[in-house]
Formats: sequence, structure tokens, C-alpha cells
Amino acid sequence: MSLLKEHEQREVGEAIARVERDTDAEIVSVLAPRADDYAYIPLLWAGLVALIVPGALALLAGWFGLDVFWTGPWIVLLVQWALFAVLAILFRLPGVITRLIPRHVRFWRAANLARRQFLEQNLHRTEAGTGVLIFVSEAERYVEILVDQGISSRLDNAAWADIVADFTQKVRAGQTQQGFLDCVEACGALLKTHVPATHDRDELPNRLIVLDHNDIG
Repeated sequence: MSLLKEHEQREVGEAIARVERDTDAEIVSVLAPRADDYAYIPLLWAGLVALIVPGALALLAGWFGLDVFWTGPWIVLLVQWALFAVLAILFRLPGVITRLIPRHVRFWRAANLARRQFLEQNLHRTEAGTGVLIFVSEAERYVEILVDQGISSRLDNAAWADIVADFTQKVRAGQTQQGFLDCVEACGALLKTHVPATHDRDELPNRLIVLDHNDIG
């Protein structure tokens, strides 16, 4: 996972400005490193493993008549504590924690953050309800396009499906900037046809907004 450099962010903003010349839509793009810190996930998994595994192994050893040093109750308890401490640290590693979170939970958190950003970036306050949010959460490999009623009344949500699918593939391949550029151009082609420019205005900033951990919490 690598958030975009300044010149890459600038190129995305320039692409948005070009597209908006031909449409009344107001496009805002948002990139988040992740949708949640998932602080409770490592503790939950570490607790479950530490609670179940040592006791289960001690029980199996007793069944098979094996004489191992950690079958005593106090030893099992110490092993559980040590295992919990080690796993709680190990499970916080970025490459590990993502695999511990169910896909539907990751997407649920990302979808919530996207809707929050739609409101925080004032996309619901454009003059003709023409706000368009292009949202990406890198850790979750999640992409969504949200539009206000002025766009949804002219374009069905299914119109964005192929664009989102293509962008998602690029995020998975580590091509986030190219994904943004292609997405902006593809959205622009649709919006030029269905929401063409009727007058010159620019209500929202034409730049890529990169969230930090404070914006996510």
C-alpha cells in the first residue's frame, strides 16, 4: 500500500478540472489509507487463540497420556498470557491484520467512511445536486462512486459498475494513480453525455483529498 506522491495527486486534480469543463457535475476524489484502525481485531483474535489453543493441547496430551511440562493449570495460564502478548503484537502487522478481518466488515467500514466523506466534502450542497464522489480505501481495496440526486436522476447506479470494477482491479495491482485517472476520464465521458455543462461554475475543489489517521477515527 502506497499513498500517492504530491505530483501524482496534482495530476488527478488536473484531470478532474479538465473533465468538469464539459459537465455540470462537481467531482471530488478521496483516498484513504484504510477505513478503520481495527484496533480491537488483533486483541480479539489473540484472546481467542490464547484461550483455546494451550488448553486444547493440554487436554489432548492428557487423553493420550503424554507427560508434557505445560499441562499443569498454572503453566497453562502462563502460556496463555505469553501467547496472547505475542499474538497481540504479531496480529497488528499490516500484512496480517487485513487477513484477520472478514471481507464484509472491511467493506462495511469503507462504505461508512465513503458516506461520511460525501457529507464532509459538501457534495450534498451543490446548487443542482450534481456532486460526485470517487472514493478509494487502499487497505480494503475498496472503490465506490457516490452521486447526489441531480446525477442519480439521470444516470442509474449500474452505470458506474464497470468503472468501479476496473478501478478496483488497478488498486489491487498497486496502480492507484492510474486507476484515478482512468476513473475520472470514464466518469467524465458519462457525465458529458448525461449531465452536460450549461454554465461555467466550480463549487468544489478540483484536487485529490488524501485522508490521514485523524480523518478516519
